[in-house]
Amino acid sequence: MLNELKQRELDKRPIRVGLIGAGAMGIGIAWQVNRTPGMQLVFVADIDVSAARQAALSTGLRAQENIEGLDLSVLHENGEVIITGDPLGFIRDAGEEHLDVIVEASNTVGPAARYCLQAIDCGLDVVLMNAEVDLALGFLLHHYAEKRGVVVTSDAGDQHGVLRRMIDEIQLWGFELVQAGNIKGYLDRYATAQSLMGEASKRNLSPIQCCAYTDGSKLSIEMACLANSVGLIPQVPGMVGPRATHVDEALDLFDFESYGQEGRIDYLLGAEPGGGVYVVGRCDDPLQAGYMEYYKQGKGPHYLFYRPYHLCHIETPTAIAEAVISRRAVMRPGASRLTDVYAYAKRDLVAGELIPHSIGGNEFYGLVERCSDADAAGKVPLALLEAEGEALPAVKVAISKDDELKFNMVEIPDSFLTRKFDEQRSLELKGG
Repeated sequence: MLNELKQRELDKRPIRVGLIGAGAMGIGIAWQVNRTPGMQLVFVADIDVSAARQAALSTGLRAQENIEGLDLSVLHENGEVIITGDPLGFIRDAGEEHLDVIVEASNTVGPAARYCLQAIDCGLDVVLMNAEVDLALGFLLHHYAEKRGVVVTSDAGDQHGVLRRMIDEIQLWGFELVQAGNIKGYLDRYATAQSLMGEASKRNLSPIQCCAYTDGSKLSIEMACLANSVGLIPQVPGMVGPRATHVDEALDLFDFESYGQEGRIDYLLGAEPGGGVYVVGRCDDPLQAGYMEYYKQGKGPHYLFYRPYHLCHIETPTAIAEAVISRRAVMRPGASRLTDVYAYAKRDLVAGELIPHSIGGNEFYGLVERCSDADAAGKVPLALLEAEGEALPAVKVAISKDDELKFNMVEIPDSFLTRKFDEQRSLELKGG
């Protein structure tokens, strides 16, 4: 892959990349793409144009906002990048002639889906550094991508993308997949954006984004994406998540024999190495067991494979290159939604309360669950509470802390997101 990219650099035919979202990850992606041989950052978009400008300038490129009469074909040679607050318009106008792939790195759901569908319609590949839209509408995005002949892929550097690559590797080696796990440093289901203002500032995150990490919703979203891709389920809603000091303890903290034929997603809380991920595989063959013991991997039949890091934006160019050059996704959902993340109350709520934010908001946290059970019970996927415009979801009845949210307990305004979610469900029922 590196040789192909270097050749593209020599041939002056770089992969032309558009970036949507100029937050903490967006800035890193812009910097990384601009320093990857054979790639060109064409535009950075954010509803806050000043954030797009900051991301563009962090790369060392000159930001161009007024593009009227600008020759986009010479941007790379001139050391320039476009900044815009209107990604839909720019994607439509630039199209396949000036772009190859879009990286969606905003923390939105409905708007992100619009951007992705616009890119797909224009014949562009899409990389999702946005697990929220990946989970909520991934099946629908891939449906349209297949019809248009383009690739939509999860990012290679987020935990779920790294885990998917590890799973492919151990299955190639002949191991049965038993569990895929994340390592989470800290968890507070009842965190609020206000309580995390200081922490968010230190990490260059929005308080809402920081809250989604802290209350476990983001963990559940990422692991649900992985579960849907490889056919895993959580042992219980939200997963088990035992506390551990080191990832090595995973082999003793879970009852793998109780899993039957279905692999699981789960996580360790507080374990080292922080930022790592792991996979548990099984092999009963005595010949292989001898080799594994010789390789100092234990006596089996369960074996632990872990990676002590995931590097987020640094690995995004891997997903870009895989999509554009190899025409394949690092990770994509399976045939239908196997799991989703459902809303649970962070505190006692009263009838009439509005929900300005769902993922990382002050009202609900999310737990990953099997769709067949949760949907039958009428539970509400957390992402469907994400507001669009001025109309906000509203609680219709009193809800106690930690209670599940059901559709008869909330008024959800009609929106692009809800309509696309309904379209996706219809496609699932029809078999894609």
